[in-house]
Amino acid sequence: MVFAHGFGCDQNMWRFVAPAFEDRFRTVLFDHVGAGGSDLSAYDPEKYSTLAGYADDLIEIGRALDFTDTVFVGHSVSAMIGVLASVKAPGMFGQLVLVAPSPCYINDGDYVGGFTVAQIDELLDFLADNYMGWSAAMAPMIMGNAERPALGEELVNSFCRTDPEIAKSFARVTFMSDNRLDLEEVTVPTLILQCSDDVIAPLQVGDYLNREIPGSTLVRMRASGHCPNLSAPAETVSAIAAFV
Repeated sequence: MVFAHGFGCDQNMWRFVAPAFEDRFRTVLFDHVGAGGSDLSAYDPEKYSTLAGYADDLIEIGRALDFTDTVFVGHSVSAMIGVLASVKAPGMFGQLVLVAPSPCYINDGDYVGGFTVAQIDELLDFLADNYMGWSAAMAPMIMGNAERPALGEELVNSFCRTDPEIAKSFARVTFMSDNRLDLEEVTVPTLILQCSDDVIAPLQVGDYLNREIPGSTLVRMRASGHCPNLSAPAETVSAIAAFV
């Protein structure tokens, strides 16, 4: 079972979830390039100009560790990275668990992604001008659970540990990505964990994913915000365990 973290995070974000599966699975955690303990010199702007570059890294890890029918658990943007990897490397992943996923963050006709083009442009401009200020302002909103400020503070600190220049690029790749057409290519059982009051992935996004990924299972969680792996780990573990 491999766990992939979201934007501005690192593998430490799974510390309350991954251990629950160590008795049943060999668990694998890693940091995307630019995050955590990754090798910053490995960052290639061209390779990582799309999510496909991150999916290739996941496949490289899978080949190095002989993944076969592996359970992939991806949070936020890593959910789509896992989708891309599963399509590109058939047989490597046997199940996908998508935690607070979104295939496209921008509203488009009848599709509700949660943001207008102008809002995404404003978000990315703010991030490019003042990454630390953006992190301090946005992380608590993304985390939600305002009555538990320590959670937001942890996410702020995580954002601030991420290499700023790589984070700026990864944010643009993340928020401008559109993986809607890739969803119908998924051929493995898929669990979608949809949080309530998620400013990044509204409820309509979970419904859309459920319709577009063949045979997928949607679970609406009581957990609020965008990071249930931190805010509601017991519920997250329970939902994943019931699926795998």
